[in-house]
Amino acid sequence: MAKLVFGMNQSLDGYVDHLAFAPSPTLFRHFVMEAQMQAGSIYGSTMYEVMRIWDDNHPEWDAEEQSFAMAWRKQPKWVVSRSLISVGPNARQIEGDLERAIQELKSEREGEIEVAGPALAQSLTELNLIDEYRIYLHPVVLGHGKPYFAGPRPPLRLMTHERISDDVIKLTYIPA
Repeated sequence: MAKLVFGMNQSLDGYVDHLAFAPSPTLFRHFVMEAQMQAGSIYGSTMYEVMRIWDDNHPEWDAEEQSFAMAWRKQPKWVVSRSLISVGPNARQIEGDLERAIQELKSEREGEIEVAGPALAQSLTELNLIDEYRIYLHPVVLGHGKPYFAGPRPPLRLMTHERISDDVIKLTYIPA
């Protein structure tokens, strides 16, 4: 059975913003390795559109960016959306009963499936479908933005903490 994992970069004050702080080379290599090992990713339409950049070839990208793009293209993607007309290569759209679709996906697969985006994570949290939360904590204060938890924080239990780079700590939680 697959495990659903919601992990994102987060500021000290609890916000996520891919434009406000970028991962260091060390953290980016960590994300490349994560992407290479994942059994797939589940996206909401907004986060999927942000990530579609990895579908394209960019000759100016360095080796790490090329590696991430290859891993992202290779893995299956599921996109939860009622608004998108179509999805790109190696992606399938999920419409209708979200809970049933995700339960089937978890039972059909092995390994970790990434959950991308706080709004989708909130929906899956309310359905008790997320198995693990990974917070990549950065020493940045944003003061506003999208919170990591889009709704009330679920009861969680800290499982591990790991220093990823000079200034980023990965906190791993499971539902309590």
